[in-house]
Amino acid sequence: MRRILSCSADDNYNLWLRFDDGVEGSVCLRDLVGIGIFDAWRDIKKFKQVSIHPDEFTVSWENGIDLDQAVLYDDIAGRARRAMLH
Repeated sequence: MRRILSCSADDNYNLWLRFDDGVEGSVCLRDLVGIGIFDAWRDIKKFKQVSIHPDEFTVSWENGIDLDQAVLYDDIAGRARRAMLH
């Protein structure tokens, strides 16, 4: 399981991540805003309060939102692989 070493969020609901193997990139989470627990993200300030969970090394927010680092990694690494093929 890859660990997230650093992250940051911007005003457009993009989340930039760097993993322990050097893979880095961003994912857009705008489509989640307003759905269920992600309703808290309507306030961009809350979205930008992302942190790395100290035990699980995934991204988390104060209101209990945690995102699976494996899914995030596969998205970012997969796009990087496809870009290299083109």
